[in-house]
Amino acid sequence: MTLRKWFHLFWTTLLIGAAAGGLIGILLQAFDKEFAFMGISAMGYNAMWMLIGGATISVLSQMGFFAYLIVRFIAMGIIRNKWMWDTLQIIIVVISLFDLAYLRYDSFGSEKGIWGYLLLPVVLLALAWGTAYWKVKLTNKHGFIPTFFFMTTVTILEAVPALKLDNFASTLYMLFPLVACNAWQILILHKVLQTKKEPV
Repeated sequence: MTLRKWFHLFWTTLLIGAAAGGLIGILLQAFDKEFAFMGISAMGYNAMWMLIGGATISVLSQMGFFAYLIVRFIAMGIIRNKWMWDTLQIIIVVISLFDLAYLRYDSFGSEKGIWGYLLLPVVLLALAWGTAYWKVKLTNKHGFIPTFFFMTTVTILEAVPALKLDNFASTLYMLFPLVACNAWQILILHKVLQTKKEPV
């Protein structure tokens, strides 16, 4: 990875995050009159801050992406058996999705019931599956599990600040740019590295 390639990845991800944050922020404000970002309720100011917020979330996404690549590199050096590494990733995905539903229900949902807390893991699972399937089409079958792991477990870890609030608007505002940026980075990685042979 050269500096030029990293700049390309950084700026494109930043633009995607800003656009996604601005779009979801404006939609949330249009449909939820109580939604305000950073205490500012005027539409023009909000639109600007939503773009900045989305760009900030994209930087979080990029830090998570590079952290994932480093952890993956170290883990594959320790666990040399590919089947065992893939199995471990699937187990971690199952635990993360279970925790996403159950721990939030345990903390916030005694009156609402668990069904409302199952929606987010199911949607995230579907988005991760679709992204991983697309990655396989772009590269090869070995890219499925790493992409699926990144789009579920890493996205959940990145979204923890919003998930702690138990607020639908805040969760959606953070997750929409995160998923967009994470999907963009994982799908474009083989082009940045100029390889179609290596898995993610």
